[in-house]
Amino acid sequence: MRVAQMQPMIEEAAGRIYGLTRETPVVPLADPRIAAGSHVFAKLEQLQKTGSFKLRGATNKLMSLARADAAAGVVTSSTGNHGIGVAAAAQHLGIDAEVFLSGQVAETKRAKISAYGARLRHAGDTPLEAELAARADALASGRSYVSPYNDPYVIAGQGTVAVELVRQLTGLDAVFVATGGGGLVSGIGCALRAASPRTEVVACWADHSKVLYECLRAGRIVEAPELPTLSESTAGGVEEGSVTFELCREVVDRAELVSEEDILAAMRFGHAQGWAMEGAGGVALGAYFKRAARYAGKTVAIVICGGNPSAAVRALLEPGAA
Repeated sequence: MRVAQMQPMIEEAAGRIYGLTRETPVVPLADPRIAAGSHVFAKLEQLQKTGSFKLRGATNKLMSLARADAAAGVVTSSTGNHGIGVAAAAQHLGIDAEVFLSGQVAETKRAKISAYGARLRHAGDTPLEAELAARADALASGRSYVSPYNDPYVIAGQGTVAVELVRQLTGLDAVFVATGGGGLVSGIGCALRAASPRTEVVACWADHSKVLYECLRAGRIVEAPELPTLSESTAGGVEEGSVTFELCREVVDRAELVSEEDILAAMRFGHAQGWAMEGAGGVALGAYFKRAARYAGKTVAIVICGGNPSAAVRALLEPGAA
């Protein structure tokens, strides 16, 4: 899958997903760390109906299914937000959905998936174990597997974030995007290569979980060690043959790694704005604050990709938390 192939798919997604998804706003940021003359905006994807951009890709994928495939139902695995998106899209479209979750998924996200009517299956202790179990079950049952990132229709849905950004902001110089499996940054990058090729795409990783970053450095899919991270939604490995690997090689202009301390500081900034914001949003915002001087005089967008933090992470944002 190449960038040129993705671009018409993103246009198609932008023409059909808004029966369920919504266009999210951009808001200007003010902070002493922002250099004079810069115009910095946050794209508030946590205001999406499910609290995350993941609804876009899930909706587009399920809308692309042939009638017989939709009737058979879908299977997915998730660290939380993708499962919520699939469950919401399935409920909206009348499609049966089953979501495989590892032991790492927060109870708050499990509850949201259940609230949309999807069935939950516990599978293993890591996101990769849940993914492998879900894929095996989909194959055995004849149902469609909805990947959180390794699917052109999912990527195309995520690319609608950039379609909106180009419409909302003039002269966009750079966009900062939290990155896990690469679906969001791939979709945004593919859309911008057509609509705003001057815009720099900055992929941002939690330093504790940077598997795709290491794959891109190695030039192939590799395993990489991971540590617990506040960016729960971007944790996990990258499967062999993922389309996001090649797409990221084409569209990512810069890579940034963000410490847990910088993620938490960014989340606390967002909390002070009154935003619901999870760790993945703090990755992109933290990366911008780390490099703000580089973008002096520029117009920058930061994608706040989700607002469904676990109870443990939410506690860190309360006044007096260590």
